[in-house]
Amino acid sequence: MAIIPQRSLFQWSEVEALDDLERLRLVLVYLPDEPLMQALERERGLGRNEYPIRPVWNTLLAGIVFQHVGVESLRRELLRNAGLRQACGLDPTKGAKAVPTSSAYSHFLKTLRKHLPEIEALFSQVLGLLMVELPDFGRYLAHDGKAIPSHGRAPKKDAKLKPPDGRRESDADWGAKSKHEVNEEGTIVEKTLYWFGFKLHLIVEASYELPVAFEVTKASCAEQPVAHSLYRKLAKNQPVLIERCEAAIGDKGTDDTALITELWDEYGIKPIIAIRQDWKDERTRRVSHTRNVIYDQEGTVSCCCMSSGELHKMSYAGFEQDRETLKYRCPALHYKLSCPDYGDCHVQGAVRIKLSEDRRVFTPIARSSYAWDRLYRKRSSIERVNSRLDVSFGFEQHFIRGQQKMQLRLSLAMLVMLAMAYGRVKEKQKDKLRSLVKAA
Repeated sequence: MAIIPQRSLFQWSEVEALDDLERLRLVLVYLPDEPLMQALERERGLGRNEYPIRPVWNTLLAGIVFQHVGVESLRRELLRNAGLRQACGLDPTKGAKAVPTSSAYSHFLKTLRKHLPEIEALFSQVLGLLMVELPDFGRYLAHDGKAIPSHGRAPKKDAKLKPPDGRRESDADWGAKSKHEVNEEGTIVEKTLYWFGFKLHLIVEASYELPVAFEVTKASCAEQPVAHSLYRKLAKNQPVLIERCEAAIGDKGTDDTALITELWDEYGIKPIIAIRQDWKDERTRRVSHTRNVIYDQEGTVSCCCMSSGELHKMSYAGFEQDRETLKYRCPALHYKLSCPDYGDCHVQGAVRIKLSEDRRVFTPIARSSYAWDRLYRKRSSIERVNSRLDVSFGFEQHFIRGQQKMQLRLSLAMLVMLAMAYGRVKEKQKDKLRSLVKAA
């Protein structure tokens, strides 16, 4: 006879399930979604209510919390997991029959796409609540563009003649992004990534690694103009966040004189944005009001010896905000060097360079300073958020076609991020603020 071992009264799987449901509880309790629910219920009116709006909405949030990449995966989990059905508010007397059908989810998602403005307002509301709990939230912001391929293939040439049917991809286009890598021989080579789909333009809080603004565009859309609009949107909807912000950090993709100027002149935010090397015929330029002070595109300021022509890097002495100038000290004085031309040199102790000399090169924090390097390293925060979107929230392998569907799915993922973080803070679990999903 086959002996069946007796089951233990204490199962680790139950502990894991409780941990999962606890994370879902944080989202359901601390997400202020009542206005959205009332708007959806008013729209449904006296129509069929076989699957009530609130439980269906809760199941969608659960699908994001539990890393389901699609509706069918979520439905399978709901059909087998009575505890999850009960946590989401589905009718327990119906059992598995309370789980919405695939078509019911399709209709509900179609309705949600019409309410994207309300979902964005909900995101902004949770962001405001989080800022109240965290007084230092928003001190450093990082922005970047992220490639998100579409699940659909690029259409053929004759596909434009066919009317869109909701199944094939008709919104996406091709995008390209170049990056430099060092090969095995130690040579810097340029590699270009091509993808068909969309681009996520994202601003995150660099210290807490949480999203504060985002927008989905076609893959071919440039990053600079969208970065402009996102910061303007933040200034309008979250003025306190803009007032708190000390520095905005970005890579070469958002290197733009207009953006650098706007960040400092309009909002008082110091731009920490990497610069593209696009000086073709010159390696250095002379500071306009000097005879022998030059600078390169990286913002390194040097004194050129009038006798020997040697370059000596000048010491950065800080930013003078009232004068809008960067101060650099004479290398002969600072580094105790012998200079035969010191008496005839234009630089007597120090030189001040106005930001207006070159707004792209000269920023309130000098590009050649240690402070600039220290702040730029915070840009890695947005890479970690992008990684969570790919791995934890399923955008590495998704089944989404269409820009509006992508916007909705990303909006829900960002909403869950903020709501779970807000719940952690409210329940004195600030040390778990980044624990959005259970570790594998």
